[in-house]
Amino acid sequence: MASTISFIIWVLFVTDTVWTQNVRQVYEVHEPGDWMIEDFDCPRECFCPPSFPTALYCENRGLKEIPAIPSRIWYLYLENNQIETIPEKPFENATQLRWINLNKNKITNYGIEKGALSQLKKLLFLFLEDNELEEVPSPLPRSLEQLQLARNKVSRIPQGTFSNLENLTLLDLQHNKLLDNAFQRDTFKGLKNLMQLNMAKNALRNMPPRLPANTMQLFLDNNSIEGIPENYFNVIPKVAFLRLNHNKLSDSGLPSSGFDVSSILDLQLSHNQLTKFPRINAHLQHLHLDHNKIKRVNVSVICPTSTALHAEQDVFIHGPQLSYLRLDGNEIRPPLPLDM
Repeated sequence: MASTISFIIWVLFVTDTVWTQNVRQVYEVHEPGDWMIEDFDCPRECFCPPSFPTALYCENRGLKEIPAIPSRIWYLYLENNQIETIPEKPFENATQLRWINLNKNKITNYGIEKGALSQLKKLLFLFLEDNELEEVPSPLPRSLEQLQLARNKVSRIPQGTFSNLENLTLLDLQHNKLLDNAFQRDTFKGLKNLMQLNMAKNALRNMPPRLPANTMQLFLDNNSIEGIPENYFNVIPKVAFLRLNHNKLSDSGLPSSGFDVSSILDLQLSHNQLTKFPRINAHLQHLHLDHNKIKRVNVSVICPTSTALHAEQDVFIHGPQLSYLRLDGNEIRPPLPLDM
């Protein structure tokens, strides 16, 4: 039990680290006196706070071009402008950049000069949400840990795009135009440390192939997924949070073992076409089955007995871990089973 609790705490810690956008800003405290006057140049279009000399704030200024970035800058904020291109020149001296926020601009793939991003050898976080991208940009720096591409027009992932991104832990592709043909068997091959993959609100009909083995959070809400291949979860043995809300899953579209995967802690299957409970594992803690077509409550499926449970162990301590269950919006009628 103690090992299970320790694992859950560890998973939640990692989850909190990965989910939060403004995470792990690797701040180093720099006193204003540490900088020479000539080092503290500031583009006139931007704001450079003296108390935070490694940050450059250029957001909400109607900019159409990226200004020259001083060499001291680690954190660059350019969101909500009219920028269409990312050329190499503004970043010539910006060798220390860790964080770039270019959300809500008008950037296209044609507007990104080939070496503009890959030359930033220390970049950890790249935000390009709400732009005009039609494919995942490439090449990207090997150092990158988070890539945020939500709400673009991405329909293509060129071969080899992720081949050198072994440090990437979070990839957000939600609300794009991805179809099944956007993926090859080796599309995600290079992402050895990926923990969160978000492809919600696309046009997928099948589960994405050959996901990285370290994937812990997989979000596929609001697609048109009809089925899950047999043994699909064997290649992602660490998956703990799985979201498949608002798809077209039916009973026949699930593998024979259902979701009987010991790593899954949170399973969301709301707004699908299920008529009965899928098989789950005793370790599952949160189960969302609301707004399906379920008619009966099967207690033995909701509360499975772990195969590792010994006769002398207390079922209340070592038995099913389910603590949250949503069944609203189904076709269940009373009476409910007395042992529920």
